Amino acid sequence: MEIVKFDNITNVEGGVCAAKGFRANGIQCGLVHKPLTDTEAANAAANNALPSAKKKNDLAMIVSDTECTAAAVYTTNKVKGAPILVTKEHIKNGKARAVIVNSVNANTCNPDGVEKANAMCELCAKELGISADDVIVASTGVIGQVLPIEPIANGMPELAKGLTYDGNKRALEAIMTTDTMPKEIAVQFELGGKTCTLGGMLKGSGMIHPNMATTLTFLTTDAAISAEMLQLALSDIVKVTLNRVSVDGDTSTNDMVCVMASGAAGNAPVNAEGPDFGKFRHALYCIMMNLARMMARDGEGATKLVECCVAGAADDNMAETVAKSVITSSLFKAMIFGEDANAGRIYCAIGYADADFDVNKVDIVIASKAGKIPVGHQGCLVPFSEDEAKKVLAEEEIKVLINLNSGSGRAMAWGCDLTYDYVKINGDYRS
Repeated sequence: MEIVKFDNITNVEGGVCAAKGFRANGIQCGLVHKPLTDTEAANAAANNALPSAKKKNDLAMIVSDTECTAAAVYTTNKVKGAPILVTKEHIKNGKARAVIVNSVNANTCNPDGVEKANAMCELCAKELGISADDVIVASTGVIGQVLPIEPIANGMPELAKGLTYDGNKRALEAIMTTDTMPKEIAVQFELGGKTCTLGGMLKGSGMIHPNMATTLTFLTTDAAISAEMLQLALSDIVKVTLNRVSVDGDTSTNDMVCVMASGAAGNAPVNAEGPDFGKFRHALYCIMMNLARMMARDGEGATKLVECCVAGAADDNMAETVAKSVITSSLFKAMIFGEDANAGRIYCAIGYADADFDVNKVDIVIASKAGKIPVGHQGCLVPFSEDEAKKVLAEEEIKVLINLNSGSGRAMAWGCDLTYDYVKINGDYRS
């Protein structure tokens, strides 16, 4: 899919390793979905490996050459994975140096979860020669299965030894679960005459809903910015990017977005709101908006990315409410999969949005690279060519343009179609 480009921003390669002074690595340490039988456990112990492990990387590390300011945003689910509890404690001072993360097992709803999360930090810190309090820890995968620490402990020396300034793709592979495509991006921009770089990687495909989507997102930058300003920028940008993505209406337990800023670019530190803070926020939006689009396109079983753009609302909050209502509608999502321009389903989803506006003013257009088709005007369906609409909806990226004609508020939200494969993937998730 295409990257959306922005003014005064240059896209570069490297993901989380694009910024100065960041190394990464990913390895396959041997985590598996199902509990082992006694025989499998014995064989695993003898071979320092787990026999049914997938070949994909499952353990990743990101580390900065120097101490960083750090910030994070977490899931709003009342059930939170143990790594979130540990990470919150570690970065409450606004500092971090490294990230350790595993896939396959979420380390959630386990009585020893915090103990295991702390153990991952300690193992990572020991290999790097840093304090465990400077380590961000994250996990993703199956909920409710005890996380085996032995494969992680066995793999940690290899993981640390293999850290490189171009290890971003190995690390990215290690955080993927049901993801079918890698999601990473990096950009450069100027602060005070200095070239700064910001990069990120994301995992997320299912259990995606706008209350912090099911994602582990890791961002790195060499810009100098205080922890307070970093947190302000991250919290603001999450609201208009990741919190506007939905695949299936489920909010996960392990969602986390974290960012580390090393200051290696040498710009004057951003310690307050102003022009440089605005430039940093702009770059962060560029990164996270594109990652949000990637996540929506890679929704479990999805074949299409849907971008719903609402204009003419009384305010931005109303526009956001309407956009989210549309992209979360199962009937609308099925309509997109079937490439059927049934605009009545769009009006239906607009109509039950929790917002006060005149539905008799609402216009709807569907669009893609193949063209634009007006399908609704002033609350009513309008005649259109079904053949032309089919061509528009046959594209991979679809836009639904809604005008409430009631003000200047606007917002975008992202989703995907609902396919047969979504049920297959989730019906077999633990198999």
